[in-house]
Amino acid sequence: MTLANVTRYDRGRLDRVGDHAVVVGGSMAGLCAARVLADGFERVTVLDRDPFPDEPTVRDGAPQTGHPHVMLEAGRLTLTDFFPGFEDDLFEAGGLCVDAGTELQFYDRGGFLAEPPDEMPMYCATRPLFEHVVREQVRALDGVDLQGGTQVTGYRFDDAGESVTGVRVRAGGDERTLAADLVVDATGRTSRTPRWLADHGFPTPDVEEVHVDVTYSTIRVERPPDDRRVFFAPPDAPRTRGGGAIPVEGDRWEVAVQGVHGDDAPADREGFVAFAESLPVPEVGRLARERPWTSDGVHHYPFPCSRRRRYEHLDRFPEGLVVTGDAVASFNPIYGQGMSVAALDALALHHALAEGGLDGIAPRFFDRVGETVDIVWKLAVGRDFEFRETEGPKPFGTDLFNRYVARLSRKAHSDGVLTDAFARVFRLERPPTALLRPAVALRVLAPEI
Repeated sequence: MTLANVTRYDRGRLDRVGDHAVVVGGSMAGLCAARVLADGFERVTVLDRDPFPDEPTVRDGAPQTGHPHVMLEAGRLTLTDFFPGFEDDLFEAGGLCVDAGTELQFYDRGGFLAEPPDEMPMYCATRPLFEHVVREQVRALDGVDLQGGTQVTGYRFDDAGESVTGVRVRAGGDERTLAADLVVDATGRTSRTPRWLADHGFPTPDVEEVHVDVTYSTIRVERPPDDRRVFFAPPDAPRTRGGGAIPVEGDRWEVAVQGVHGDDAPADREGFVAFAESLPVPEVGRLARERPWTSDGVHHYPFPCSRRRRYEHLDRFPEGLVVTGDAVASFNPIYGQGMSVAALDALALHHALAEGGLDGIAPRFFDRVGETVDIVWKLAVGRDFEFRETEGPKPFGTDLFNRYVARLSRKAHSDGVLTDAFARVFRLERPPTALLRPAVALRVLAPEI
């Protein structure tokens, strides 16, 4: 599911379907879910083990938020649909909108992609700021309550053991139960739903893992206010190193480097600068060496594998429960898809509730989410399989598609029309099949001159 084949959010489409919904997890996936649930429930409670901050800040339970995050077009448009004041609040807090067609320097397959013919708006900000703006929008919704510092210790089931009817929670030493008509698990990769399903006799989803062993390190440096350039050079087999720089609020760049398959990104200043200078985009190394650092050292984060839980394949699942965001699928962060997929998952929840209410909500929702994940999974792990060292189940047709896209990317060094086609798939505006349309394929397969 991409923007090209999904119905946009329509607040008036969803009538009241229940009294109380509980969302477990207060990051982007949970907050987006709460937004759409507020249309269909009298009350929505969002629980998180971390306190909910009043300012943009990295939360202890989500250390990855200290690293660059990209807002792809699918996420940008969906969030502006969910929250009419989203972009105004983001810009007021210092976020930027750049033209990814002219201000993004994308190095791929040995060269920079040519400028596309049309503008490509892209929002740039730190992940804490993106999350803060969404959180404050959710906090302002009628009937929504954010409860931080709360640990969910299990699901409450009905007497028949077939439906989830709430959650058991612990906060400040006190334990209690919250009743709910619907529980949404948005707790990320560490989700305990599979274990709790097994404890109550339900089958657990098959898990697919694709190991690419990513490590990435991030710093922030000073940025002249009028310099809005974006640099991006993902690892490209056999080159195991990548990196980039994104302009963010506070007149700063977030500069990140990535290594895969044992080429670990360094966690010290000297090592970071040397690593950045080894990239094929010289500006990244210059920023790391020449611009004053505003970050307190180097923020380091490992990501061993992309992981997908196949909830859509289960033939039995409790009523009153769905799972969303990274708790379903998490992808190599190099490609910046996480926030946008979280927004699309919430959009899928909106449509599933509007079509059939709470009865049988899980399979309808998981089928929709599965369509989104299928596309993003093939894009992300497909590229990872260009490295021989990558391990895991390879999507059908990966090698052939990779060869085609590699040729497309090389042609795009001098053909902005192909840059446009590639970018709109990368930004989740169009499905990968759009790259096979005759108008694109003829340009890709034309003989080299």
